[in-house]
Amino acid sequence: MNSKQTILVVDDNMYTIRIVKHALAQADYTVLSAASGEEALSTVIERGLPHLAVVDLHMPPGMSGFEFCRQIHQFSDMPVIMLTAVNEEKTIINALEEHAEDYIIKPFSPGELVARVRRVLRRMGSFAYALQPLTQVDDRLAIDFPKRKAIVNGESISLTPTETRLLYILMRSAGETVTTEFIIRRLWPLEPAFEDRLHVHMHRLRRKIEEKSNPRYIVSERGLGYIFQPGSEMITAN
Repeated sequence: MNSKQTILVVDDNMYTIRIVKHALAQADYTVLSAASGEEALSTVIERGLPHLAVVDLHMPPGMSGFEFCRQIHQFSDMPVIMLTAVNEEKTIINALEEHAEDYIIKPFSPGELVARVRRVLRRMGSFAYALQPLTQVDDRLAIDFPKRKAIVNGESISLTPTETRLLYILMRSAGETVTTEFIIRRLWPLEPAFEDRLHVHMHRLRRKIEEKSNPRYIVSERGLGYIFQPGSEMITAN
């Protein structure tokens, strides 16, 4: 497994892509790039989810940065940093409330961008499974995030968008406790939600991926949250 974290840069300006790629590569990240939201989405589907994406807002004539975020967040909780020339308060608020972890206005400092990337990744978790088209947990379980399905003992099982995001949040910090409060805030950032709502989705997810008599992946930490336990060793997909 590649120990480097992978960043996807999405911008229709090739000069911006070159600057961002150079700055992130110098900081020892693996960097992929796409010139449109559509190309970026295809890259994720074909190669797997990166650890983070740096995304422009307006990329005419196709998919906007916000629409790319909406598409990605149908099947993951991948963090996004918006990098754009749009300096409007309403747009910035919308981005930070609904789509992105941070918002950087062009022209920008490459050093500041790297610092913000590091800060977001420290806060969000390392996601050791990143950049695999099929995320193979062990010889029993694999997850296809873009197609929102789990493969359990060779059988394909559909997941809802909420179940897929929930699983991503847990797997991003595999082996560590993810607090109930954090999970609720990530799943429903703009609406009131309580533990009972989370418990319903957690129960449904467990029924789909766990063995009835021997649950082993999602473990409850009473009063704290949940731990995703992949087993003694994670298996990487080819």
